[in-house]
Amino acid sequence: MTSRLLQPGEIEAAAGDIPELRLPSADIFLARAQRLEQLAEGHTLGDYLRFVARLARAQQEGLDAGAAAELPTPERLAQCRDYQMPPLAPAGLGLQTGWRDTARHLARTVRPALPAAGQAALESILAGEDAWLDAQAMQLLDGNTEGLDAAVAPVIGAALQVHWTRLARQLEPAQVARPEHPSLCPVCGSHPVSSVVRIGGAENGLRFLHCALCSSEWHVVRAKCSNCDNSKGIAYYHLEGDDNVVRAESCPECRTYLKVIHQDKNSMADPVADDLATLTLDLLMDETGFTRSGINWYLIHGHS
Repeated sequence: MTSRLLQPGEIEAAAGDIPELRLPSADIFLARAQRLEQLAEGHTLGDYLRFVARLARAQQEGLDAGAAAELPTPERLAQCRDYQMPPLAPAGLGLQTGWRDTARHLARTVRPALPAAGQAALESILAGEDAWLDAQAMQLLDGNTEGLDAAVAPVIGAALQVHWTRLARQLEPAQVARPEHPSLCPVCGSHPVSSVVRIGGAENGLRFLHCALCSSEWHVVRAKCSNCDNSKGIAYYHLEGDDNVVRAESCPECRTYLKVIHQDKNSMADPVADDLATLTLDLLMDETGFTRSGINWYLIHGHS
């Protein structure tokens, strides 16, 4: 009798149905804020992590207070599913009603926690023209950082996250098809911020990519590049002396990396907070010659 080794994905498939899509939870930003506050203790970036925690709490307030958003029509949702298109792609939806009000609320909430220079920078959100805000938001959604105001981009991005997360929460997983390009979010088509190996129930031990915009997660098998689908020569990096909660998964084919957040090492680990708290690992990967394939909207670099 002969036997063969199961390939990546087959092991998980043999265990039963895999939850392919995780839509955002009702308290996603609150849980993120709590993790950021925990990570800030004794951290060299403690002040910044506490600022982002305050921003995340304000996001939760915005998510809780907002009315239900208008989803695409049932016909449009069905069409997107049939053609494997993300139903909440910004190109198809445009900017959401009330997003500027959310951006200004976030700016007012976090402003007192900033030094004078940071408070002055937020004036461009609080007193800026609507057209300028819309232009900055569209640049973020398009991934175009040329001319982006990096000082306020995290707050603008946070406002967009609130509105797209609210939209994603109104969907049902059955309304969303597996993506044509697994490296992009099947819900909104955005890039991931990182991946997370989750614990508990049917998700235990499975890896999900976490969307930087709508907070949805989609399943991608482990030990395979999430950017180009290569499964050969995948290597992992971590910082010496850490607890191995965060590792950088690198691919020799496309020369990119994406962090993997392990909840089995810490059940509070968050795919956005723990990514932000390990910027030293990003520096290491840059020195090693790898390019990051994801983006963290709390830390966006613009170009003058």
